[in-house]
Amino acid sequence: MTRRSIADIKARADEFADAFENYVPKSSDRDAPLPPVMAVKLAAWRRDAAERELAAAVQAAREQRLSWREVGDAIGTSGEAARQRYSTSV
Repeated sequence: MTRRSIADIKARADEFADAFENYVPKSSDRDAPLPPVMAVKLAAWRRDAAERELAAAVQAAREQRLSWREVGDAIGTSGEAARQRYSTSV
């Protein structure tokens, strides 16, 4: 393995920064499939974001005095299951 100097590393970083800043996407870039591991990571990130959004919505619903049964109905579960899942975040 070749050792690189700090100057070499900075120069390479500058090359990457220039390439990024000057990147103009092609129409085919938009439709390119994600590598499988990236697709999984993206789906996991979206799931986490949706869970946070749902928890916030449940909290807002409970603050507006919706019952656990109503909350459960809205998310497709029982009121008890909704209470068990979201009562700690409310």
